[in-house]
Amino acid sequence: PIKAEKSVESEVIPSRYTKLETLLKSQDFREADIETARVMLAVANRQSEGWLREKDAENFPCKELRTIDNLWLKYSQGKFGISVQQEIYKNLGGTKQFDVNVWRSFGDRVGWRKDGKQLKYSDLNFSLSAPTGHLPVVLGWMFRW
Repeated sequence: PIKAEKSVESEVIPSRYTKLETLLKSQDFREADIETARVMLAVANRQSEGWLREKDAENFPCKELRTIDNLWLKYSQGKFGISVQQEIYKNLGGTKQFDVNVWRSFGDRVGWRKDGKQLKYSDLNFSLSAPTGHLPVVLGWMFRW
């Protein structure tokens, strides 16, 4: 499980996260979501593929995931982040074993689905008025917890 262990202020943020932090600080959540994907693919050395395999997700460095999560938490006042999404997913009965019904319920809860259908990326809400756990969206297509 992902846990926000330290405050972002007490950590030295690696330079690869400078752009992400700048985007989050300015609440440019759409670009921050894209930057989150870019950084994660770079960390996993999967830029050319553009997606993470299950084994990449399982082996993704915890420290890197915590840094990303802490940045999202900090600049969304705790509304967005990987740990927020993980908590919602688990509360819906989600486990590491994929369950399409839990995944659909998760999509409904965080606002990735409407009227039983997956929303297009361009139709998602990239503002603080989005439902809790709505962002980062990109992780929903790259990870399953």
